[in-house]
Amino acid sequence: MQNDISKRPPLLPDRHPIQDFFICDVTDAIPKDDMGSMEHPIFSLATKPDTSIREYEHNGVKISVMPSVLGLATIHDKDILIYCISQLVAKMNTGVALQKTLHLKAHDLLVSTNRNTDGRGYEQLKSALDRLRGTSIRTNIKTGNEEITEGFGLIDSWRIVRQTKSGRMTELQINLSDWVFNAVANREVLTLHRDYFRLRGPLERRMYELARKHCGKQDDWTISLELLRKKCGSASSDKEFRRLVGVIAQEDARHSHIPDYAVAIDGDKVRFLNRNTMPKPLPETERTVFPVLDPETYHDARGVAPGYDVHALEQDWRMFWFDSGKPELKNPDAAFIGFCKSRYKRQPNP
Repeated sequence: MQNDISKRPPLLPDRHPIQDFFICDVTDAIPKDDMGSMEHPIFSLATKPDTSIREYEHNGVKISVMPSVLGLATIHDKDILIYCISQLVAKMNTGVALQKTLHLKAHDLLVSTNRNTDGRGYEQLKSALDRLRGTSIRTNIKTGNEEITEGFGLIDSWRIVRQTKSGRMTELQINLSDWVFNAVANREVLTLHRDYFRLRGPLERRMYELARKHCGKQDDWTISLELLRKKCGSASSDKEFRRLVGVIAQEDARHSHIPDYAVAIDGDKVRFLNRNTMPKPLPETERTVFPVLDPETYHDARGVAPGYDVHALEQDWRMFWFDSGKPELKNPDAAFIGFCKSRYKRQPNP
């Protein structure tokens, strides 16, 4: 019998380990995902066009997901929404007024989501945008004693603003749906590990989303295989789903490749154990009193710590400052650059 463990590395290669220094700060925003689509199976796990209508109901929430002729939006198509959500959150954190229409550079999007930047990568991006635009969601929303049913698309529209002679997109506009925009405006988002974009399998991505949503920073979280299959939106039989999850658990036991959480099967249940790799957020009461860095400092930080997410480094630095007793900083910008230099010297590869 053929070994279930794939001979391929469980993670995709890090295609862009050193970010382009000319990419603006907001492009390096920490990946964020909306909690609604993390909780419920909105995206298809299929690798071929999925034209089935999906019906889902759990704890009073009803969701219908309807495809266009191109098929349902896939879990890999969701990378685009995650990128857009991350941009909005980063802008909101800097006090910029939010708008539903995002003006983006296609290259930056592909780099940030660990996609190829060749011609095929741009064509795949167009196809993903088409599926996102064509997939329709109908769901009920309960407010007080009222239940409201509404329908919407994952994005309202997209448009290529400029195209080079080679046929590649260089700039594009994405008009988000009210559903996605309101999730960001209300901060109904969670941070994802950057290696999420390196996970090969659709099911692995979906399992990580659910663990991030339900386990969070708890020590562990257990869910039955039956409910996990339902929340993943898997079309596999119970037997096949168990086998697929078993393969993922075996690979994770060997490579520890699932970000933030180890996964294991225990009878008819799946257990996720926190690896304690997520940085602790700065207490809310301390965020407003910490000095604001000069925007130019982020550019300088990239120069001394190439390959690192400077915003993640800033979070680590702030926690270090807080844990050190909040000493007075005469020059916060210089202190942050020094922290970045020290981190890169100690660990050149993030």
